[in-house]
Amino acid sequence: MTIEADSLEKLRTRTSEKWRAYPDDVLPLFVAEMDYPLAEPIAEALIAAVRRSDTGYIGPDDSAKRAFADFARNSWGWDVDPARVTTTTDVSSVIVESLRLVIAPGDRVIITPPVYPPFFGMVTEAGGVVEEVPLSVDPASGWSLDLDGIERAFASGARAFLLCNPHNPLGLVHSAGELAAVAELAARYDAVVVSDEVHAPLTHSDATFTPFLSVSDAAREHGIAAHSASKAWNLAGLKCAMFVAASDRMAGVLATLPFEVEERTSLFGRIATEAAYRDSRACLGGMLAAVEANRALLTQLLTQYLPEVRYREPRASYLAWLDFRPLDWGVEPAGLALDEARVALVPGPDFGREGAGFARLNFACSPSVLTEAVLRLASVRP
Repeated sequence: MTIEADSLEKLRTRTSEKWRAYPDDVLPLFVAEMDYPLAEPIAEALIAAVRRSDTGYIGPDDSAKRAFADFARNSWGWDVDPARVTTTTDVSSVIVESLRLVIAPGDRVIITPPVYPPFFGMVTEAGGVVEEVPLSVDPASGWSLDLDGIERAFASGARAFLLCNPHNPLGLVHSAGELAAVAELAARYDAVVVSDEVHAPLTHSDATFTPFLSVSDAAREHGIAAHSASKAWNLAGLKCAMFVAASDRMAGVLATLPFEVEERTSLFGRIATEAAYRDSRACLGGMLAAVEANRALLTQLLTQYLPEVRYREPRASYLAWLDFRPLDWGVEPAGLALDEARVALVPGPDFGREGAGFARLNFACSPSVLTEAVLRLASVRP
């Protein structure tokens, strides 16, 4: 199935943040929302719900959980028990509520910058204190988890690790070996790993996603995973995400969640989630093909027009982590990109101190928009 981005004219009729945060002369390549049309099975399911006036509270129905379990088995060879899945509004809520269950106020929680900016605030919202263990970077092999640093943090008292798997903003797909090592450390120090896996369905064809809870008994005994169809099928506004446990121990932890946490799930979100995981896999494949084509196009465009910008192709999602430091665009090159090129990027420092001189670019758009954005950036003369 071939998927093409909507035209700019049509996209500008959307009322989401991506299309309302900036004037029409700005190319919005910042927030993680794709420019592709909603998958038809999802649209049909939502329209059918409206036509039957099905707009109330969620009821006792595990269809979305079973659809996710089928998707996980078919996509990743991971057996998920739907009875150990709980829904709520979004991945942020999964993370915050999970942390609240497993830490005490003031406990330290590990994060690995550069990382998704809300991680910093989610830890504090849950009552924790951020413990930064930056990713390691090797000029030849690229980014990886600093396992020694993570162990030092656990040994000194950190009670949880908020893992980004795959890692945003790098599109880094952690290996099964690294994840198993993290699980062993969590078991050794009796800590908990909360694994944000919202970008997992967007893993590219040249990489293999490994669910954290699938790697070992230690992971299952000490882990909670956060999943949602929101990123892969553009459903963020519909509000449905999942807590996933894979052991009696962690299922027991999730069983103590307040009743209202699941009740806050949007009925439309749950309907769309079921349609995504069950009926929209071909659409996902088409969007991934378009994303991978744009990944290659971005490499070509940067090589031709901005060869100083350093960039490693991601292996998941549609986000590019661009190193503008050789251009001397300052600590926050996204500001210059917006002011001078009218291209909206996410400032690198939002992802932690390690993001100084970087910016994140969303390339889930049409090839023409991506080309225009790079040409605009290449025209900047600070």
